[in-house]
Amino acid sequence: MTTALARLAWSPAGFVNEFYPSFWWIPAGVLTAALAIKLPTIVRLWSDPLLRAVGGVLLLACAVFVFVAPSTIARVNRITGVPNISAPWVYSLLTAFCGSCLLLIIAWRNGLSDRSASTVRAVRWVIAGSCTVIAALWVLFALADAPVERLRDLDTYYADTPYMREMILLYLLAQALATVITSCLIWNWVRTEGLDAWLRWGLKFLGVGYATQLSFYAVKLPAVVARWTGHPLDWLSTAVAPPLACLSAILIAVGFILPHAGQYLHERWRVHAAHHRLRPLYLLMRTVNGGGVPFVLHATPELRLIRRETFIRDVLLPLARHIDEDRRHRAYEAALALGHAPAHARALACAVALQDAVEAHRRPTDTAPDHAPGTTDLLREITTVSQALRHPDDLLAVRTRATGPGLAGRGAAASDQRGVSG
Repeated sequence: MTTALARLAWSPAGFVNEFYPSFWWIPAGVLTAALAIKLPTIVRLWSDPLLRAVGGVLLLACAVFVFVAPSTIARVNRITGVPNISAPWVYSLLTAFCGSCLLLIIAWRNGLSDRSASTVRAVRWVIAGSCTVIAALWVLFALADAPVERLRDLDTYYADTPYMREMILLYLLAQALATVITSCLIWNWVRTEGLDAWLRWGLKFLGVGYATQLSFYAVKLPAVVARWTGHPLDWLSTAVAPPLACLSAILIAVGFILPHAGQYLHERWRVHAAHHRLRPLYLLMRTVNGGGVPFVLHATPELRLIRRETFIRDVLLPLARHIDEDRRHRAYEAALALGHAPAHARALACAVALQDAVEAHRRPTDTAPDHAPGTTDLLREITTVSQALRHPDDLLAVRTRATGPGLAGRGAAASDQRGVSG
């Protein structure tokens, strides 16, 4: 423990070196969790190619951080019997990941139905370029002589070794170029008008993630070049670059997931909120029906909302014959007189009329009006009426004012006038 603390105190890269063996598993765990969260949606909407592409990119990112861990590198080298064979393998995964991200952004922005010449040409260039770079990496590694296994500092250790030098430069420059292109496409897209809020936030996370990824190459390349000049800066590659790579991967994963997950959660919240807003009216209708909607454990939120709406409307239809239109009109005038906005006043008046109708329904000796009032507006505004039932003080004030002599007289005069005009 004392030795470890001494290394941390005297070396600026001590912290990363001390925790390097487990450092790479952090983004791998985050990416795996993100893929696990996204997997049910991908399976349920398997016909959506964009969702499948996002899942593939996340899976590829997970593979990168699993195989870049020193323990995995040593295991792959031991299984194959070839020292440092993990280098071209990891570099190939990184190149494929960068190319896949670029393809996903192109398809996401232009739409999968876009078959324009420029889009097709861009896709072909990305695929051809990625495949060419991957093939060249393996050829250069086969030509190189790299007998000493390096688990953490291969890029700088072999920076001046023939063919290994070219392989390292090729993967760094190719991936940096792909990252620059992807980053430019993203930030140009962010400035587009009319984007969905969740998509815009996802693109911002992607933009920051790719900027962080560019900084990874910005410290890797100087560390490699410094080896040529005899002024080694290996700590840039072994201590500064790994945290940047991890942060970049997490930000990019969030950026790809956020638009889909945000829209999904927003829709779930909207359905739950609509279901909750109907609760007061639902409870009032249960006093009329005596039952309710049966609880089904595995019912989706959408199905529960539909069942609650259907139950309310089914009870409202026979209850409508007990609604006194004159009373509702007086309640509306009273709500306006109390300073409520017209829409809210109409909801309060309907709520008061419904409460009166429920009471009338409970008294079978009462006679219902000869002509049942129209229920179109009431059925359409069940949410606002239900929300009005949450304000008993307002309802009491409206009821009290509506039964006062002033408004009662005005309501009777209006009724007489309607009778004369009829």
